[in-house]
Amino acid sequence: TESIMRFQRDFLEQGVSALKPLVLRDVATDVSMHESTVSRVTTNKYVHTAQGVFELKYFFSSGLRTDGGEVSSESVKDRIRDLVAKENQKKPLSDQAIVAILKSEGVDIARRTVAKYREMLNILSSSRRKKVF
Repeated sequence: TESIMRFQRDFLEQGVSALKPLVLRDVATDVSMHESTVSRVTTNKYVHTAQGVFELKYFFSSGLRTDGGEVSSESVKDRIRDLVAKENQKKPLSDQAIVAILKSEGVDIARRTVAKYREMLNILSSSRRKKVF
């Protein structure tokens, strides 16, 4: 847990948007254990942080390229959730519009990746989110 938190210090201070990409190998090397041991030890274990309670596996995520390096896929999912929550319900954002917004923020992402993340978050497509008043 201490090793994971060292890698994710920015998350503790700033929240999900600051989550960094992290793989089991990084922590395994840091604590001089095998990756499978780290995986087994982090399964079904939780940590209480200032940001809330999270499963230790939550901190292991792949990364996406940005203008300034890499960003965690979890922080991108959080950004997608935020964009959809704040959208105009009469004219919801399409996956392509979300891609354009993320690209303007420096995140290099494909439309089908946005669609995949949106489905993982149980967010309907833009045509199904549209509200007719």
